[in-house]
Amino acid sequence: MADQHLRPEAARAAIPGRRAFVAHVLRRKYLVFQNSRIAFVTGFLEAPMYLLSIGVGVGALVGSISFGGRAVDYVDFVAPAMLATAAMNGALFDSTYNFFHYLKFDRLYEQWLATPLGPGDIVRGELAWTLVRGGAYSLFFWVAMVALGMTSSPLAVLALPAALLVTAAFAAVGMALTTYMRSFQDFDYVTLATMPMLLFSGTFFPVGELPDAVRWVVEATPLYRGVVLCRELCLGQVGVGSAVSVVYLVLIAAVSLVVVRRRVATLLLS
Repeated sequence: MADQHLRPEAARAAIPGRRAFVAHVLRRKYLVFQNSRIAFVTGFLEAPMYLLSIGVGVGALVGSISFGGRAVDYVDFVAPAMLATAAMNGALFDSTYNFFHYLKFDRLYEQWLATPLGPGDIVRGELAWTLVRGGAYSLFFWVAMVALGMTSSPLAVLALPAALLVTAAFAAVGMALTTYMRSFQDFDYVTLATMPMLLFSGTFFPVGELPDAVRWVVEATPLYRGVVLCRELCLGQVGVGSAVSVVYLVLIAAVSLVVVRRRVATLLLS
C-alpha cells in the first residue's frame, strides 16, 4: 500500500476523479465551517481593530510619516500592512492548529491515503482551503481600504493578489513546521513568532528606526516582505524591492510545500 501511494505524481495524476479532489476538500471544509461560523467571522475583526485603534487613533497624533522619500498619512502607511497581516492571520489557523488536529488526532489524512490519493493531494487540498479563507479576509479588508480612500495608486488592485501570495507563503510554512510539532503546547511557538513579526515588521513604523542587526533579521521574515509589497502597491512606489518580495514569497512557499509533502509521506506512509 505504501509503495502505491509513493508512486510518482505523474503516474498518479491519471487516476479518475483526482482532479476533482481539491473541489471535494473545499466542499468538506465549507460544510465543517457551517457549524463554526463564529471562528471564521472573528478572523475578519482583528486587522480592522488594529487599523482603527492604531492606524486611525494613533494616526491622529502622528499625522504623516515618511515613506519612499515622501510624506504619507499614517493611516495610509499602516493600512497596507494590516492587509498583509489579515492575509497571514487567514493562513495560520488552518495551516497549524487544524492541520495538526487532522494529522495527529482525527486521522483524517490516513483515511484519504487509503484511497489512490497521495501526500501531494493532501497538501494541495489544504492549501486551496487556506487560500479561500485568507483570500476572504484579505478581500474584506481591501474593499474597506478602497472604500475609505486608504489607497493612492491604481496599482492597489494588485495588493489583493499580493495578499494571496502572503497567505500561500504562511500556509506552506505553517504546515511544514506543524509536521514537526509533538503536541498542542508547541503552538506557543506560533504566537512567539507571529507577535514580534506583527509589531516589528514595518507594520506600524519604518524598520529603518531599528538597529541594523535587528533590521536585517526583520527583513528576512515573510511578513515584512508581504507588508512592504502591499504598501508599495497601495502607495504606487513599486520598484526592484517589490520584485524581490515576490520572488522571496514564491520561493519560501515552494520550498515549504516540498518539505510538508515529504513530511506527510514520512509520517503517514512509513
